[in-house]
Amino acid sequence: MTELGGQTGHEGAVAPPSQPIDGMIVGGDELVDATVSAGLELQVRSQWSYARMRFLRHRLAMAGLVGLVIVFGAGAFAGYASPYSYDQIDLNHLYAAPTLSANHFFGTDELGRDFFSRTIYGIRTSEEVGLFVAILSSIFGVLVGAIAGYYRGWIDNALMRLTDLVLTLPAIAILLTAAALWGSGSQWRITFILAGFFWTGIARIVRGVFLSLREKEYVEAAKASGAGDLRIMFRHILPNTLGPVIVNTTLAIATAILTEAALSFLGFGIKPPTPSLGVLITDGQNNPQKWWLTVLPGMTLVFIVICVNFVGDGLRDALDPTQRRVRA
Repeated sequence: MTELGGQTGHEGAVAPPSQPIDGMIVGGDELVDATVSAGLELQVRSQWSYARMRFLRHRLAMAGLVGLVIVFGAGAFAGYASPYSYDQIDLNHLYAAPTLSANHFFGTDELGRDFFSRTIYGIRTSEEVGLFVAILSSIFGVLVGAIAGYYRGWIDNALMRLTDLVLTLPAIAILLTAAALWGSGSQWRITFILAGFFWTGIARIVRGVFLSLREKEYVEAAKASGAGDLRIMFRHILPNTLGPVIVNTTLAIATAILTEAALSFLGFGIKPPTPSLGVLITDGQNNPQKWWLTVLPGMTLVFIVICVNFVGDGLRDALDPTQRRVRA
């Protein structure tokens, strides 16, 4: 099968560029006719297939994806990936430096607990917070943005003024207060508190896209055919907003993990004995001479955020219909 590349035309079909055939330069429909007459078959690719190809060719994005799969996979299967339980005490190895002996790759803490195992369990906690915050905030933001952008008028004004109100609030002060009153110590309460602040950005993006797409011809055709508002919003318009939604959801994971770590570091987040990367960094702060208690979970946190940003950058380039070249 021979594939002819080019720019995407109507309904995902490929408009082939000019090509020499039998000494003549032809293009467009002439090239298609010549190809069919030669017994070759054209393969039509959708925009999603081109996005997938662009993402797979993005080296930094693929490196970030591999790193995330390894780190998040270790966190998801912490019971199998860690050599010890996160609360297992070993009084014979107090404050042991990182070593291959007894599988203490990240050393031990003041109770002899294996810090590598605690870091893996901390990844699982931070991973759960990041993923659920990103999912919940994206769902709520998409709903608010879709309703505001489609109906416009007073509904749009009311929802956007609510969004602006949340955006103008001092985030750190409100998060610290809310965490102290309702969320301190529970990772799920922290998750819902963070999701309550993270939906505003995606809501504004979805609203802007809906305002643009609701005037398109295919939306008018759907209305003329008798389609209801919900079908038009979520069957016809929403699929065309998935690009920016996916990118912002991915980047929200890194932001949520960092915010949770900051709250835990300040003492308003997840409380021991539940391990998280922020809690581990806070515990290590009390022993500055034992550098591994702070540096290693901190490096793990930085590595996760970098990988997520690489993946988000690759998704942005891949899902941009105007992007023709892979930047990395």
